[in-house]
Amino acid sequence: MAKVLIIDDDFAIQASLGLLFKQNEFESASAQGPVAAMSMLRETNFDLIILDMNFTMETSGEEGLKLLKEIKSLLPTIPIILITAWGSIELAVQGMKLGALDFITKPWNNEHFLQSVRTTLHLSEQMGKKGTLSRKQLDEIFDFSDLVGRDPAFVKTLETIGRVASSEASVLIFGESGTGKELFAEAIHNNSVRKNQPFVKVNLGGISTSLFESEMFGHIKGAFTDAKSSRIGRFEMAHTGSIFLDELGELDLSSQVKLLRVLQDRSFEVLGSSKTRSVDIRVISATNRNLNNMVAEGEFREDLFYRVNLISVQIPPLRDRPGDIPLLVNHFVEKLRKTYKRPRIQISNPAIEWMKRLSWPGNIRELKNLVERVILVSNKDIIKLEDFTDEYKSGPQKTSKTSIPEVGSMTLDEVEKNMVVKALDHYNNNISKAAKSLGLSRAALYRRMEKFGITL
Repeated sequence: MAKVLIIDDDFAIQASLGLLFKQNEFESASAQGPVAAMSMLRETNFDLIILDMNFTMETSGEEGLKLLKEIKSLLPTIPIILITAWGSIELAVQGMKLGALDFITKPWNNEHFLQSVRTTLHLSEQMGKKGTLSRKQLDEIFDFSDLVGRDPAFVKTLETIGRVASSEASVLIFGESGTGKELFAEAIHNNSVRKNQPFVKVNLGGISTSLFESEMFGHIKGAFTDAKSSRIGRFEMAHTGSIFLDELGELDLSSQVKLLRVLQDRSFEVLGSSKTRSVDIRVISATNRNLNNMVAEGEFREDLFYRVNLISVQIPPLRDRPGDIPLLVNHFVEKLRKTYKRPRIQISNPAIEWMKRLSWPGNIRELKNLVERVILVSNKDIIKLEDFTDEYKSGPQKTSKTSIPEVGSMTLDEVEKNMVVKALDHYNNNISKAAKSLGLSRAALYRRMEKFGITL
């Protein structure tokens, strides 16, 4: 039975949490302030701490942060959950930087609170485990059948998602385009207790700001001009299951606020209705952008970043694991034999060795597309190197990053304007994606568009 220490000066909160833990088979004890808490921690072993941010009339939260530092100095590995009012979430984010694993806002939902407690205890237990499992050992424990590879960095990533899958922890998946972030998200869901419940995928990059609330939370008939009938939102579709928020870094700041609310409280209001609805979901997110840099530039909310980033997973790009390319090619070929009813298809060893030497900017998606294209255009059972090189050359052209116009053919302003126009056209006028491809912030791209008279 896990033992929990509640540190809060409010007797009503002590009693409420104590009863909640007792009803759910947790042992608990309470401390009213820092002195009593530190004394108890020196004398008794606890598995988890629930820590309030204030203990006197002072409401700055500094008392909680100071005590958090003292606890971490004494017990570096003990898991801590902060409880705070909505207005002091910024302080809670500071607390997570200091080592807290989660924060709960007052007033809380009991089920959500217990979910956080169980998740935090589970993660603490998993982080305490030593050693690395082999790919074979992982396959004996988990269903990772769609995740192909034996590279050490890749296997380490698999081990991470395996250990957190059975918890309710929010997971943020980082990786370049084409690395298989959606497959990783599905693997987390399929190895969790929610595997028989809905898995709802949402491409946030494809949802405009004006439609965000309707898409995510749903709307009732007549909520706006074109609302001819009621619609269920994505969060309600995912109830009791998992929701996968892909391209998280493409969300604008106003939509980030709305997303933060539902992730924090697990509740939302359908557009056009004042009735609050609760939702039970596991949140898995993914991005190919550097959210740390976006936070620093004010383009991504820090509190949302910590809310979705309890566990982070980094998928290595394909160029960093060339030894997995033969395994991936064989995996694709095996599926394509069945799809195209050509059971004797084989790829020659020289062709596979050639593929191992490519950089694959499009990662696994690019590799899969090339293998399928070559099989489609070839009538041979044994596909050779020249079949791949010919198709590779005739496929989408890889523009050299060093390619520039001839000197004297264009001015610098003309080159810059041309690149901005090309980027906007390539990304269908998606400002965030075009700005990222040019190495600019959204604001900097808007300034250049104004400078060159470019309109969408």
